[in-house]
Formats: sequence, C-alpha cells, structure tokens
Amino acid sequence: MKRYKKYIMPYLSAFILGPLMMITEVVGEIMLPKLMSMIINNGVANHDVGYIAKMGLLMLAVVALMMFGGIMGAYFGSKASISFASDLRTDVFAKVQRFSFENIDDFSTGSLVTRLTNDITQIQGVVMMCLRMALRSPGMFIGALIMAFSINKKLAMIILVVIPVLAIAIGTIMRAAFPKFELMQKKLDALNSGIQEALTNVRVVKSFVREDHEIEKFTKVNTDLKDTALSAMKIVIFNMPVMTLAMNLTTMAVVWYGGNLIIGGSMEVGDLTAFITYITQILSSLMMLSMIFLNASRAGVSLKRINEVLDTEIDLNDDQASRKDKIVEEGRVEFEDVSFAYKAENGRSETVLEHVTFTAEPGQTIGIIGSTGSGKTSLVQLIPRLYDVSAGRVLVDGVDVREYSLKNLRNGVGMVLQKNVLFSGSVEENLKWGDEDASMEEIRAAAESAQADGFVSAFNLGYGTMLDQGGTNVSGGQKQRLCIARALLKKPKILILDDSTSAVDTATEAKIRECFANELKDTTKLIIAQRISSIQDADTILVLDEGKVIGMGTHEELLKTCEAYEEIYTTQIGSQMGSAAAIEEANAELAEAAMEEAHAGLTMDGQEVMA
Repeated sequence: MKRYKKYIMPYLSAFILGPLMMITEVVGEIMLPKLMSMIINNGVANHDVGYIAKMGLLMLAVVALMMFGGIMGAYFGSKASISFASDLRTDVFAKVQRFSFENIDDFSTGSLVTRLTNDITQIQGVVMMCLRMALRSPGMFIGALIMAFSINKKLAMIILVVIPVLAIAIGTIMRAAFPKFELMQKKLDALNSGIQEALTNVRVVKSFVREDHEIEKFTKVNTDLKDTALSAMKIVIFNMPVMTLAMNLTTMAVVWYGGNLIIGGSMEVGDLTAFITYITQILSSLMMLSMIFLNASRAGVSLKRINEVLDTEIDLNDDQASRKDKIVEEGRVEFEDVSFAYKAENGRSETVLEHVTFTAEPGQTIGIIGSTGSGKTSLVQLIPRLYDVSAGRVLVDGVDVREYSLKNLRNGVGMVLQKNVLFSGSVEENLKWGDEDASMEEIRAAAESAQADGFVSAFNLGYGTMLDQGGTNVSGGQKQRLCIARALLKKPKILILDDSTSAVDTATEAKIRECFANELKDTTKLIIAQRISSIQDADTILVLDEGKVIGMGTHEELLKTCEAYEEIYTTQIGSQMGSAAAIEEANAELAEAAMEEAHAGLTMDGQEVMA
C-alpha cells in the first residue's frame, strides 16, 4: 500500500477531517439515547415540563452538531476519494501510454478501458465508504457497547453471544463472494471489448448486414455478465437477512429479559428504551462494517487489476541507453543479421524475421514487397523500436537503436502505419501531430506534397473541417494522404510508409512519389507496397518470404535474379495488360456496332428509317 501513499498526501487534510467530522456525528448518536432515557426517567415520570424542554433543546443542539459533522464529513470524504481516484487514473493512463506494443498485446483494449474506469471507480467508492464509515462504524460500536454495559452489564452480555456468530457468517459470505467478483470483472472486460469492436467497426457491420449477428454476440456476452453478477449477488444478499435476523432476535431477547427486570423493579423504562437503541446501534455498526468488508473485497479485485497494470515491466525503455542525447541526423539504416519473434500466449516465440541484413543510405528509397504475413510490417517496426530485435542489431546513423532515447529516435522517424488513424478534431489539429508548432504555410506545404491540399481546400471549412473519431467522414484514400502529410510535417530523417497508398489511385500515387523524389532527397524512405509500380523506381527492393530476404536489388536486377519477384511482376503486369486489352477490344466492338447501325437501314411499317 506504500504505492498509494502518494495519492493520499496531497489531500491529507481531507483524509483526516472527513473521518473526524464523522466522529462528531457518532458522538451525537451515542448521546441521543441517553438524553432520551433521562427525559423518560426524570421528565416524563415527574411531569417536569421544564426539564423536558431543557433536554429537548439540548437534543436539538446535538442533532444540529451531528448534521454539521455529517455534511462536512461527506464533503471531505468525497473530495479525498474523488481526488485519489483522479490522480490514480492519471498515473495508470500515463503508464499505459508508456507501454510498448508488446505490453499492450498482453492486455485487451476492453480490459484496459475497464481498469481505467470501472475498477478505479470501485476503489474510489470504497475509499469514500471507508472515510465515512471506517471510523464511524467502530466508533458507534464501541460507544454503544460502553453505554449498554453502563446501563446493565448482565443485559449487555447478550450482544457478546451474537457478535461471534455474525463474524463467522460475514466471513463465510466474503470468502464465497470474492472469486465471483474477480470473475465478474473479467466478464466486464469481455463486454467492453465487444462493445468497442462493434462500435468501431459499425460501418463494416452495416455493409455486410450483420446487425443481427452483432446483437446476438452482444446478448451472449451481456447475459454471461448478468449471470455472473447474479451469482455473486446471490451470495452477497445473504448478508442483510443474516444481520436483520440477528438484530431482531437480539432485540426480542433484550425486551423479554429487560421487561422482567422492569417488572422486578431493578430497571427503569427509560433505561430499557436507551438500551434497545444502543443494541440497534451496535448491530447497525456491524452491518456497516460487513458492507465495508464486502465492498472492500470487490475493490480488492479491482486493486489487484490496477496493480497488474502499474507493475507491468515496460520492456522497451531507454534506461540502459548510453547515448540519450543523440538525435537522428543522417538517416542511415542498417540491419545486421536481425531476427525477431513475437511472444506467444503459450510462452513460445513465433519467429517472423530471420537473419535480415541490408543497408539504406541517407536519401535512398528502399522498397519492401512480399506476400501477406512475410514480415514486412514487423521489419519496419524495429527501426523506431516499436519492438526490439530478438537477435542481431538495427543501427541508425551507425548507432544501435537501443542506445538512443526513445523520444529522440522516434522524433527522427516518420511512420505511416498500415492502419491509418485520425483523431476527432480539425484537419489542422490532426496534421499538427507531426509538428505542434507548424505554421499554416508549413501545413499546406506538407498537404500539397501528400496530394491532400486539393480535397481539404474544397471542404467548406478547409483545414478547420472537423473529423469524426477515426476519420470516418473522409474516404480511405483521403485518410491515407492526411496521414502521409502528418508524417511529412514531422520533417523526419527516416520516412516509413507501410502500404500507405493502397487506397490511392495510381495517378495520385505517382504524384506523391514524384514529390518524395524532389522534396525528400535527403530523407531515407522505406516503402512497403503490394503493387510493384509503387516501388519499382526504388534504389533497392527487398523481397520477403516467410521472414527471410529472398531477393535484394533494383527492379531490373530482381526480374533477372528473383523468381518470386518476377512472378509477382508477371501477375500484376499481365493482369493490367489483360484488363487494358479487354477494354480495347470492348471499345472496338462498340465502335464497329455503331458504324454498322449508322449505315444500316431499319425498316419500320414499310418505311426506311436511317438510324
């Protein structure tokens, strides 16, 4: 719990004043039954109206003090718990932001969302409950017990029989409920993941008319969560009946035994009334404590899940970097016998790259092509250290990337990922991710290079046009061009394009390549593509297959030396030529038909009509 001290100290006054104010309320609650017994024993019995009025005013003053203590206790408790949760949520989010791709792979997105919201809210609720009840309940229990013994020791012994029985019952309930709470949070993770997936991909769902399927999936997960929650609640609901039964049985025993004492003349009516109230307070305080323990057990599950995030060791950091001040200046990229494997859930490694070696000189363009799953994306992700190599070295400007600070290394690398992501906000705000201090002229220049200025300027609000979350209100090709512009605005020494022009027409793609050649002469460019036409002018082309480089060279060299490359080329060019031939043949047939129709006479009702 030392970890959470940092979230308490800034609000220490609220953490102290909250419980103290609640103690004020407790003192009042302990005093009221005694004052009431005095009114009954002295005022009512002697018909002393003045005494009754005097004690009544005193009771009103006590109630006012209790009200003040309760309000202030609730205020300070809320302030402390909400501030605690807010700071904790900020730190957990900051930790997630520092996660590497591999760390993120260990948690589902839905699980992280649940931990940042529901789990922290559970902890916040328990902190508030503890501040308001953790001293109030024990204080009321001890105070009421002392007052009960001061009135009649023999009668008070009844409660000492009930307390151990209640403790055993509450302990049994908690022990049974804890695993259910843990399972319930996991089910909530699954629900959040399903909701996120369905809402993020709602356009795909609608285009395939799969709404019923998604509703069925959601219903299944939601029902699963409901059943788990009900299973947990079936255990928890036993708490209240057990406490109520104990309270009623105890009250009956006290009334029966106390009534005999009154009949025998050894106890006054006012004392029995006060005693019953104190017994009720004792059992109520135990009920409050049981609720604290039950909620604390559920919050304990949430705390465990939060600790899993905070305790996660970030496998990519620059703690061991020896050249943290170095920045990327030239953009030379070297792979020296690099191998890489993803960590699988079963603990085994899944090798995706084996013994990759090549060099990209500053200003060169490196094309990367290969079949799906050949390791193209994994290869380029090693350059900005989104993952670390399993063997070998990746060098930038002759320095191992692990020797750079992550900030300096990634500032020197512009990357357009395979999945293009835009954020809610204006076009200008999205492009400024590349350089938050960029002027409007620089933004337009980057957009022009990416062939995005034309369609952006056509919007009514231009660069002030608001984009929906994920950029869903622009086309795929427009989204790609905006992402390229964002990367260009960064003015990187190394630019990585991961199949980032797949949704752009060939004419626009050619203009983008031309801008790269003219305006990014000093920038090293690594381009992953599915179309050979996108990379055939590259200085060097890498052909990957099952994680291995099976060909390396220029377009002309690979046509002669790499069978796989030649096959891709033949397939793509042959398809294009076939399509062109088919179009040419169709056009010829249409022209011939038109000529025949123009010179043919069509007879209708004996009349010759020229078409």
